[in-house]
Amino acid sequence: MKYLRRFFYFLIGLFVLIALLLVWATQFAPARFRVNIPIQSILGGIDANEQQVKQRLSAPAGFSISLYASGVTNARVLRFSNTGDLLVSTPRTGQIILLKKDANGDGRADESRVLIEGLNRPHGIDFYKDWLYIAESNGFGRIRFDHQNGKTIGDYQRLVTDIPDAGNHWTRTLRIGPNQKIYVSVGSSCNVCKEPDTRRATMLRYELDGSGFEIFASGLRNSVGFDWSPIDGKLYATDNARDLLGDDFPPDELNQVERGKFYGWPYAHGNRVADPEFGPKNAEIIANSTTPAHHFRAHNAPLGMGFLTDKRLPSQYQNIALVALHGSWNRTTKDGYKVVALSWSNHGQITEQPFVTGFEQDGHVVGRPADVLQGPDSAIYISDDFAHAVYRVSWGEQPRSTGLTQTKTHAKTITPELSLNNEDTLADYRAGQNLYQQHRCARCHESAEQPTAIALKQLSARYDLASMEQMLQTPTPPMPTFSLSSDQRRQLTTFLLLEY
Repeated sequence: MKYLRRFFYFLIGLFVLIALLLVWATQFAPARFRVNIPIQSILGGIDANEQQVKQRLSAPAGFSISLYASGVTNARVLRFSNTGDLLVSTPRTGQIILLKKDANGDGRADESRVLIEGLNRPHGIDFYKDWLYIAESNGFGRIRFDHQNGKTIGDYQRLVTDIPDAGNHWTRTLRIGPNQKIYVSVGSSCNVCKEPDTRRATMLRYELDGSGFEIFASGLRNSVGFDWSPIDGKLYATDNARDLLGDDFPPDELNQVERGKFYGWPYAHGNRVADPEFGPKNAEIIANSTTPAHHFRAHNAPLGMGFLTDKRLPSQYQNIALVALHGSWNRTTKDGYKVVALSWSNHGQITEQPFVTGFEQDGHVVGRPADVLQGPDSAIYISDDFAHAVYRVSWGEQPRSTGLTQTKTHAKTITPELSLNNEDTLADYRAGQNLYQQHRCARCHESAEQPTAIALKQLSARYDLASMEQMLQTPTPPMPTFSLSSDQRRQLTTFLLLEY
């Protein structure tokens, strides 16, 4: 009993210490250590429409931007088939969507349909001849694809199923390299830590049949986008640096990724600046790490990237890389939320310029670019997982307004009226409330007055039961994944929609 009482007093003291630290961090800490996390930046927004694109988004002179498809829930990675159909991964729905090529010239995809479904948070997609490869959160597989009619053939074959996916950064990006090998990026399970599994925070490489596993490069916290330079064939990858070290540190990165090299995380950031927690006593490891090829502003969250090679574009836009900056969730003032162009000088120096802007203005966010890809028509296509859209940026074309209705790929059902007078709803509400407390959700969501809190507001205006359950199953980082059953997701959803 004596030891139990001591343990109880220890817990009380620990909670008091944590509370005091939180008060200091949110009220008295220097501004650079404070964080503002807007709930909309995490959960998603309203579907894009043509008027919004026209009024808010802008591209360089000579380019026009239009809405190619809307209603594409959680649109992420883009890939074109040989015939010009555009495939879009939608991790939250477990689907790959096919947007039929614009054959009638109205500036919109002619058709939108589900190509394959029932996948485990699909993200990266790529083609090799008549095979479509798909990266799921715990591995990857392939299925035969008929490019002429835009349909799959036969069954989906899972080739690798043991890639770790617990915790944060569950998206897996997959590309087929020029050497016909599969490259898969695997983000860290945490903000900053020493990973027990050496496959986390790496880029992996495999043969086309899933054999020949190797860790190609390490120390890459979360490299969501990568592509090979058309100039020298070098592999470049974006990387999202750690959080909670202030508004302006550490910088996000573009790395030239080479086999066997280590890129610093979690010991160092940027140009070998030691991490305050893991840097001390690891000077030798830091000294042997590879520094970034380019720094993005801190917390801009660079995701998808792609080089432009089409000769129909002006010379200044050939062989540059476009990068989708998803935007900050952890700065006192929002930053990022744009597509930028990276150009290389003859001496290898990289210059960054804005390319598509307007997703964020004065703190108001209407979109978060996730991937960028040049199409066979020389136009540039941008996915937006916040506004559930795909945009088309074209050179030398007049802006077009079709007046068409949105191309829906998700039919958002009307939320049934939830009433606590209903016994089943009340039971779900109480169970959901217990889950909210059990998983300590209040740490991130409870107080809207604290700068570090992710306030839950007006959820029922943006979500119905089905879409909220999807969000809980595939949350947007930094929200971690939780092992919830379908019943538990329904219960937590009921609580959240009724409470917030």
